[in-house]
Amino acid sequence: MRLTAEERSWLGGEAGPALQRAMEIVVALGRIYGAERLIPVESVQISGVSYRNLGEAGLRFLRRWVEEGARVRVPTFLNPTAMDLAAWREQGFDPHFAARQAEIVDLFAQMGVGAGEPMPTCAPYYLARPPRAGSHVAWAESSAVSYANSLLGARTNREGGPGAIAAALTGRVAEYGLHLEANRRPTVTVAVQEPPRTVADFSALGALVGREIGRGIPYFVDLRVEEPLREAKLKALGAAMAATGAVALYHVAGVTPEAAQFTPPAARLTVGSLREGYAMLDEGGDVDLLWVGCPHASLEEIERVAARVAGRRLRRPLWITCSRAVRRVAVEAGWAERIEAAGGRLYADACLAIAPLRDLGIRAVGTTSAKGAFYLRNLAGVAVRFGTLDDLLDSVVS
Repeated sequence: MRLTAEERSWLGGEAGPALQRAMEIVVALGRIYGAERLIPVESVQISGVSYRNLGEAGLRFLRRWVEEGARVRVPTFLNPTAMDLAAWREQGFDPHFAARQAEIVDLFAQMGVGAGEPMPTCAPYYLARPPRAGSHVAWAESSAVSYANSLLGARTNREGGPGAIAAALTGRVAEYGLHLEANRRPTVTVAVQEPPRTVADFSALGALVGREIGRGIPYFVDLRVEEPLREAKLKALGAAMAATGAVALYHVAGVTPEAAQFTPPAARLTVGSLREGYAMLDEGGDVDLLWVGCPHASLEEIERVAARVAGRRLRRPLWITCSRAVRRVAVEAGWAERIEAAGGRLYADACLAIAPLRDLGIRAVGTTSAKGAFYLRNLAGVAVRFGTLDDLLDSVVS
């Protein structure tokens, strides 16, 4: 692997142990994947933030980085935590858990993540100007990786937790995988016989395609993505394929920025009824909680929920997860007040899939997200009801 003189000095420890260890990680990944060089990145997103996942070993790992003087070199975002950092008591979290979770975020802040004030979110493209088409980033959360590659035309692999930290400290990644133009070509043509209409429909479609093609790159032909919530539908499609498979990039003819460069591949997948996707995700039954915001909700999605619950009263709580920046605008617009009047809440910073939900007394969750359904079942260990927003709301109206 070719390294610049500066990179060689970092690897040799001339800039301190934190940067040396970060370079060792970046270089090791490059050698594993046969990269010829390192390339600079414009931004980084770090995953592995929940105390439920990191535990005490993860805390010690982060403390060591900070003690060694680790500082990020490029704008860096943080993935969601397990809880709202300000409203965790209201959510019902244990004080010991909350203190550990807050320490994790503080350690990242000391490294300069979020310019010292992280806003944990799986949708960093809502926090700042999104990456430019063709630019290189190092993002970690699977739905964010799909969004950056597919909807924005940026270049990123899915970085692991330590790899993303190393990229943030060095401002570099190894040039392999989806950073290379040759690896962004579609591998399978997807034809959809039943047109998806709602966000849940696109999510169910993504769950089916991800399960079938694994790490492939799908090229959707004749897939219409109409308003309202056009961006949310595409976001849900990519998030679902990344959850049930490992799809990090997809193309939609006439929709996504790189689709026009390619012709449909010979390999073909035909998706018939979306009912199979719903059946795969939905366990039915009553729920303890409704969840919207996987991936984190946009302002358009929150406005849509506010319109749907106006004048209604829910007999089960509704939690909407989003970034602090998005929640702030939703509060100013009056949408949060309408949602709260119906029995809902907007929580920032959090992802329920990585929260200890059973410790909070939650056994079943309703969601419109295939990704949420997949991880609620497999990580949080709770039952899932999957459906459209209207159907879920109708099921819990008093």
